[in-house]
Parts: sequence; structure tokens; C-alpha cells
Amino acid sequence: MSKMGETPIGVTLIGEGSAPGAVAAVTGGRVAVDTGDRVEVYEQRAFLAGARSVSYGLPLPPQAKATLAPDGGFIVAEGAAVRAVDADGSTRWRLPHDPWHGGNRAPRAPGFPAVSPDGKLVSVLTPTLVEDDSRAVLVYDEPHCSYGRDTLLILDAASGAIRGRRPVASVASGLTQHWHPDGATLVVSCWTAWYSWSTWWLDPHTDDVAVRGGTTMREVRGSLPASAQVLTIRRAESIAYQDDRDELALHDATTGDQVALFDLEELGADPDSDEFDDAYVLDSEHVLVTGKVYLQGRPPKIHHWLFAAVTLQPLGRLQYPGSVSKDVTPLGDGTWLTRDGGQLHHWALA
Repeated sequence: MSKMGETPIGVTLIGEGSAPGAVAAVTGGRVAVDTGDRVEVYEQRAFLAGARSVSYGLPLPPQAKATLAPDGGFIVAEGAAVRAVDADGSTRWRLPHDPWHGGNRAPRAPGFPAVSPDGKLVSVLTPTLVEDDSRAVLVYDEPHCSYGRDTLLILDAASGAIRGRRPVASVASGLTQHWHPDGATLVVSCWTAWYSWSTWWLDPHTDDVAVRGGTTMREVRGSLPASAQVLTIRRAESIAYQDDRDELALHDATTGDQVALFDLEELGADPDSDEFDDAYVLDSEHVLVTGKVYLQGRPPKIHHWLFAAVTLQPLGRLQYPGSVSKDVTPLGDGTWLTRDGGQLHHWALA
């Protein structure tokens, strides 16, 4: 009998080609690729077939993060502003805000803005400088600035008008946002130094962006299609004594209540050393988890495991014909991309 998670699961290579950068988004029949100093947009079918003819692109300032909207435009988070840019490169609107903390680096947004499934709303996290030091939160990489709690804004995608706002208990260095497919719930995860992740389930259609629930030390990673289930991952961070845990969990999309849990240490060869990087929803039946396993006497190796989406029980380990990295982009149809150096591979379950 195979050890839990070690049952071999075959994969089929259905496409490959060179990768001009990191695949940042797949939406509306388009693929967005971040090359570092610009974001390039390709027609999805041609891109997956190996064609590399750019439909259009947008130069990016240093450290900027661009999200591809369903209409083909971009929402760009910069060090001190958020702006909407149309596919032709023209700026639709720009909303300035206090600069993000950056320490010895240029101020940079901690994560990507997120666009609602219908393309009408944008959620973005903004920092807040305060004059009263008693209200300030210590930011270790920015000792000369006084930062209060971050603020989540819900913006009109067409005009940039503020439709809702919610102060959140973070001074974020990392941000992950996920709109549930029905557009009724927004899940926001903020990573703050020394406090790990804080995650909230929010109603984006109220003026105060009402909180429906929350959890700590878990990052949102996606939704199961046609389901009320939202996926999160917890990674060991040495935040508290004997509290280093790697876990997958499912939560109710409206309340945040946990409905399923799996301890990822059950997959590890060396629980004290093994690392679990990320989790991805492939389709309504499957979740893919990436991690680095340390086998005695051998170099560490990246593994990909397949899980049953509804129960979060491991089905086995994906058997690639060669080594793979931890970079994965799910395409929403049960297939996924991996990127290794300059090569991009498109996979399906065998």
C-alpha cells in the first residue's frame, strides 16, 4: 500500500513553448504575461497552442502590479496610486493614496487589485499615514513613517469612484484577494510582519464593506466551481511556540466557517523540514498542492500532489516526465501550466 499522497497519478503534456514571463492572469479568452517591466496580452487559444504574437501590452513602472480586467483593460496598483488603463493604453482614471512602506526599496503595493466577476467593481488595499503616533502601527522596514491600519476600497471600475471602504487590521506586506464567482462575497487576505495572514469574508456591496467572518494564519487561494466552498492554505511560519502547521481548509463562502481540513504534514517525508508552498483549484473535483520534500541523503525536490476538492483528501502525487518548479497557473478547465525557467508546459490529467 502506498503511503498517503504517494499513489502515482499520470499527467499528459498537451502543449509547450517558450515563456516570455510569468503568466499573471487568464480571463475573457485572454492571457496576461508579466515580463517584469510590462504586461503583455495574448489570445488564449493561440497562446496555449504555442503562438507568441502579442495582442497588446502596457509598460509598467517599477514594482507595479497590473490585473487584467474582463473588458481587456488593466487595473494597476502602484506605490502611491491605483489607475485604470484601457487596452489602447489610455488612462481611464487615477486614484492617488498615501505611499506604501518600502524600507530600502521603492514603495510598492503588497498585491494585485481584484476585479469583480462582472467587471463592474474593483477592490484595492491602500495604506494610511497618521499624524498621531499613538495610533501608529510599528512597521519595521519604515521607522520614520507612522502608518495606521490599511483601508480596503471598493471602486467603480468605470469611473474610479469609491463605492465602499473598510479599515482592516493589517499593515500589509502581502495581499491576496478573491471574488467569489457570484460576486456577492469578497475574501481578502493580508500578511503583516510578525502577525502572519489575516483573512476576512466581506460584503462588497455595502458602504462599509460589512464583515461576514474571518480567520487567521490562512491565505485564500480560490473557490470550488459552482460551490459555496472557498480554499485556504496555512503555512508553518514559527509565529508561536509549537504552532508550526501546514494545512488546507475549505470554508463557507458567506460566513467563513471552516467545513473541511487536512494536515499537510501527513504527506511529508520529514515534517520538520518539508515545505508546502501553495494550493490551486484545478476544477470542481481537484485541488493541486505544491511543496518541497527533503529526502535523507538526497537534494530536496519539488512535488505536486492532487487532492479531492470536496473532501480535501489526497489522491496521490503527480508523475511528471521530468522535474517541475512550484510555479503553477490553473486554467479553470482542469488543465494547468507550469513554468520552469524559460519554458512553459500545459498539462492535463492522464
